[in-house]
Amino acid sequence: MCGIAGVVDWSGNAPPRLSELEQMLAIIHHRGPDENGVYLDTTIGLASARLSIVDLSTGQQPITNEDGSLWIVYNGEIYNHPELRRELEASGGHEFYTRSDTEVVLHLYEEFGPACLNQLNGQFAFAIWDSRKRRLFLARDRLGIRPLFYAPGPNGMVFASEIKALYGGGRLQAQLDVRALAQCFTFWAPLAPRTAFEGVMELPPGHFMEFDPGGSRVSPYWSLTFPAAGAELDLSMDDAADALRELLSDAARLRLRADVPVAAYLSGGLDSTLIAALVHDQVPESLSTFSITFEENAFDESAHQLVAVEFLGTRHHQSECRNVDVGRVFPNVVWHAEAPILRTSPAPMYLLSQLVNSHGIKVVLTGEGADEFLGGYNIFREDKVRRFWAHQPDSTIRPLLLQRLYPYVADLSRSGGAYLRAFFGRGLTDTDRLCYSHRIRWHNTVGLWSLFSRDLVSSLQGYDPVEEFVSDLDHTMARWSSLSQSQYLEVATFMSPYLLSSQGDRMMAANAVEGRFPFLDHRVVDFCGQLPPWYKIRGLREKHLLKRAARDLVPAQIWQRAKQPYRAPIRPAFFGQRLDYCDELLSERALDKVGIFDAHAVGRLIRKGASGAQLSERDGMGLVGVISIQLLHHLFIDRGAVVAGGGHLSNYLTEVREPA
Repeated sequence: MCGIAGVVDWSGNAPPRLSELEQMLAIIHHRGPDENGVYLDTTIGLASARLSIVDLSTGQQPITNEDGSLWIVYNGEIYNHPELRRELEASGGHEFYTRSDTEVVLHLYEEFGPACLNQLNGQFAFAIWDSRKRRLFLARDRLGIRPLFYAPGPNGMVFASEIKALYGGGRLQAQLDVRALAQCFTFWAPLAPRTAFEGVMELPPGHFMEFDPGGSRVSPYWSLTFPAAGAELDLSMDDAADALRELLSDAARLRLRADVPVAAYLSGGLDSTLIAALVHDQVPESLSTFSITFEENAFDESAHQLVAVEFLGTRHHQSECRNVDVGRVFPNVVWHAEAPILRTSPAPMYLLSQLVNSHGIKVVLTGEGADEFLGGYNIFREDKVRRFWAHQPDSTIRPLLLQRLYPYVADLSRSGGAYLRAFFGRGLTDTDRLCYSHRIRWHNTVGLWSLFSRDLVSSLQGYDPVEEFVSDLDHTMARWSSLSQSQYLEVATFMSPYLLSSQGDRMMAANAVEGRFPFLDHRVVDFCGQLPPWYKIRGLREKHLLKRAARDLVPAQIWQRAKQPYRAPIRPAFFGQRLDYCDELLSERALDKVGIFDAHAVGRLIRKGASGAQLSERDGMGLVGVISIQLLHHLFIDRGAVVAGGGHLSNYLTEVREPA
């Protein structure tokens, strides 16, 4: 995990300068505090802020090939780099001067061009400059674990691992994108290539870009796909469990490759406990685990974490996240996320990576991806219940099954059947409609648009994020099983743009920690995609196959427990203490000045939260969304996004490394 940045100018009138590259690196110093490097000529500047994990002594970037015609800056890890290196050496024509995976990627590109991406097992975002062809090649891993942003201009572009670095050279000025705000108040995050900022694009997961004086071309090299319903893998349950376990074990083994200690997160759930168990089996004497606990029982899983620790015998470290901590660090969270947030869940993850960093650990393995690819989320089971109900839409019994899915949602757990039928019955019988599984969620979130100002809604000119998203889908996905369709939507609209970004890479990178995800090994993803739906969800029992594969590796109390969704406090985080930034940014004056929200609508929401009244799920999302967007405007626009000439950081930010 590192930070990369670059500037391209084809005109020769505004060549990249060393000072602007240094400023871009300074802004993302947290991603790679170990060493910096720059390559500079009259057309391009490449820069790297390195977190040294593999080849500590000779892996400095940028790295070049034998004749100096190719240069690379690289963020990520290629776990099969030793095998790829041996193949390249055996083929002849390639000389290596480092032991790094970065150099392997460079020579692989030299040999195969863009097709090299299909051979990589890892998580990455990198840029390769071909000085002979005057061509820049940018690429991003299959699922978007590592970020890559760019801003095209009339004579070139700037690119970087984080948006804030794009503003570091003074070539751009920040402005929020109103359509991105509409996407966030629909899907919870901007969908690539759109970002929260006008003129700034995100290279989508599984894509590469070629950029030369003739223009840019963005192309996919991988996409998530599933077989037609009924054509899934014909494999017995036991054989499938064995195959899954073998794949996960190998994925975990590869992700232990590092020249520094590797630790693991331990939430107390099945996914992280299984990964910790697989890792502990390979390094039984040295595994450290880390977890976050909560002040409130509704969010806390410490009892299950201790069960896992006692079973595995790891060196465990934990830190309590108090309600006030969430509100205190929330400006930091928004600063690093660089996008609106509708949940406070990233805040504890930020604090957890701080804990990891304080123990001198740079790498942690986590359990992300299991829910998406093995049927762990309630939205998958909700879809199943609604389709069952749709066969008898007048039933008053079938919708009651939905109460079993959301006992933690006060709106639903306390409500009667009439409320359930009204809430989940919208479009009930439209089961052939594309995106059926997610339309209830999206419709509910779109209700947050009532917080937008009239001017902002008018500026959207009728823009419909759902209509845009659906129109871009490959409609052949209608041939997949209903679960496969739902899984695809969850990955495309939630996992890649939010979970792996605002709650994943960005919270870890904020504290110079690299996350590694065995469940996101593309071999595991491809295998899970071929499985029959009933291997993933049996009745209403989630992750059936995974539990079968894990039951002798983790305590019974872990694999037998019902999934507890990861959540964090909202109302007590912001109303249980005095927060200067909330007082200032949520004032009527500040809201009117920014112009994004209706000050009266926001005022009603704030008074409700301050009164101690129970906030609904949507109210909670609205509150967090308003605060995060007001903070985004303050940090990136009012404060100038830490652009050159000041390096100013808001005094709302705490425990953030200032640019050097």
